[in-house]
Amino acid sequence: MKTPQHTVTLRFLAEPSDVNFGGKVHGGSVMKWIDQAGFTCAANWSGQYCVTVYVGGIRFYKPISIGDLVEISASIIYTGNTSMHISIHVYAGNPRQTEKVKTTHCIMVFAAIDDQGKTIPIPKWVPQTEDELSMEKYAHRLMDLRKDIEDEMKQFL
Repeated sequence: MKTPQHTVTLRFLAEPSDVNFGGKVHGGSVMKWIDQAGFTCAANWSGQYCVTVYVGGIRFYKPISIGDLVEISASIIYTGNTSMHISIHVYAGNPRQTEKVKTTHCIMVFAAIDDQGKTIPIPKWVPQTEDELSMEKYAHRLMDLRKDIEDEMKQFL
């Protein structure tokens, strides 16, 4: 039996249908691709259907041009009992060149669910490298920040 992968990379060319009024790839298209990569990573790790629980801190660094080779890397950085925190990095560049630039970053949280929509347990991810340990600490810091933000937002619900 093959061990589930904790990373997924999607690659494709940005198409003319992805363009916004400014002539670059629309941010909504990038967010859709991010969600697809995150889902693929979560479903692959858990072996279950997964739903998006949280998307945070989307940061667009650089625009993506039509025709660019887009690479979206999604990696598990922390698992709870039923949820997975996934780091997403988007890179893009001319497909005739090897250099790609980071265009976007965010963190997503997915939950594995059963056929009735109830959350279900997932395999525990254990960091193996210094980079993975660092990313797990990053996930914990972001969880603390989200709790503060949720407390602050309660007054507006």
